[in-house]
Amino acid sequence: MAEKKNYITPAGFEKLRSEYTELLSVERPKTVEVVSWAASNGDRSENADYQYGKRRLREIDRRLFFLKNRLEDAEVIDPTTISSDKVVFGATVSLENEDGDLLKYQIVGEDEIDIKQKKISWRSPLAAAILGRKLDDEVKVAKPSGEELMTIVEIEYK
Repeated sequence: MAEKKNYITPAGFEKLRSEYTELLSVERPKTVEVVSWAASNGDRSENADYQYGKRRLREIDRRLFFLKNRLEDAEVIDPTTISSDKVVFGATVSLENEDGDLLKYQIVGEDEIDIKQKKISWRSPLAAAILGRKLDDEVKVAKPSGEELMTIVEIEYK
């Protein structure tokens, strides 16, 4: 079976771990309590609290299983410890497009994607185009509207 890398920053790892802990220690016990109470009320076939609680419990267990696997497979990479003149995982890269607009993105793990904060996955087409490149390199980025030529104007590790 092919190994699937799960690169992640320390902040992303902590966010996943916090969600796992919250679900396991708070959400799940509360839901189990509600289901137990609802089950004690008798007929379960028309008991909305029981049915919803069981469904919610399955959702929580599915998410816990997913998070556990993601955390176990995680390879934490701290961008502040990287010193490279090339674009690698964790880099914050400033690009200038053909119109002269400056765009800034951080390359992060798949579990950390946040378009509003300009955090893109290392597996995204943009990241694939710039990974391994250096300052002042021109890259072709595939976009839905066609290819766009961009220039790397700054690489930071913070």
